[in-house]
Amino acid sequence: MSNKPVIAIPLGDAAGIGPEIVIKALQDPEIQASARCIVVGDRGVLEKAMTYPGIRPMPIDQVADPADAADDPAALHLIDLKNIDLDRLVIGQTSAMCGQAAYDYIAKSIELAMSGKADAVATTPINKVSLHEAKVPYIGHTEIFAALTNTPDPLTMFEVRGMRVFFLTRHVSLRRACDLITKERVIDYVHRCKAALRQLGVEEGTMAVAGLNPHSGENGLFGNEEVEQVTPAIRQLQAEGVDVVGPIGADSVFHLALQGRYNSVLSLYHDQGHIATKTLDFERTIAVTGGMPILRTSVDHGTAMDIAGTGQASAVSMIEAIRLAVKYAPHFRKAKE
Repeated sequence: MSNKPVIAIPLGDAAGIGPEIVIKALQDPEIQASARCIVVGDRGVLEKAMTYPGIRPMPIDQVADPADAADDPAALHLIDLKNIDLDRLVIGQTSAMCGQAAYDYIAKSIELAMSGKADAVATTPINKVSLHEAKVPYIGHTEIFAALTNTPDPLTMFEVRGMRVFFLTRHVSLRRACDLITKERVIDYVHRCKAALRQLGVEEGTMAVAGLNPHSGENGLFGNEEVEQVTPAIRQLQAEGVDVVGPIGADSVFHLALQGRYNSVLSLYHDQGHIATKTLDFERTIAVTGGMPILRTSVDHGTAMDIAGTGQASAVSMIEAIRLAVKYAPHFRKAKE
């Protein structure tokens, strides 16, 4: 049996581009050479996707367990949950059926990773409206993973071209994000981000904390968050021996990280880090969920319902998500031992 990392791939929303990008990604020579991918999905949906324009069909190896997968990198190895009625499936439209199926694919993939049958999960896009229509009690991937792995507050890290960005705050208003930037929170997150990096095998290097205000507030001239909260937090962390610096102005910190000066950046609010990473390379910006007992990477784009079924969807992000899972899986496994 191959010693390549086993990557579980939940199919995502069956009416979106997930099936297309999975098929395309699994035909990439680098992915075939480096990973044993197990798709958790619906056979009928995949066979339908193989008829879309520009999609090259591939053999499906249907299995009940990853260990049963044939040693054939050119095949699509599938755990078929048989939970989509093709007569009711409308490509490009949200539905409770697709929302429930997408949740089921994720839950099964998490089960595989939690039991050690998969080394990582690389997720495809899901649709929040479909989840809501299915009455799934979670708004998105992170919340599902948090609940099913019993992780109270998972960390989100973006990686693109070797630059890693964590987020102190995410889906809250900008006003609320400013209120959440406290000394205690910065200290807690730096410790947790450092621990998450160690899980990925990143032991060396300095973390930088981004500034909030222009020029990090210029000692209080343009805002007092740095003076009152961020700088005291960093000084305390440094006194504890933590390799962290800042606050570094947000107009330069990401460039410096890309050049290799810092091994990671703690972004203080959602758009600060998203703009930096996605402007650099939108398709190759990959989300890594940290602080969990399993490794999860993900594309950072949506279901693209407007082009679903046309064969136009790019698989670059899916390929990169699998590649990153393969990169970190051995380190993650070692950290758990």
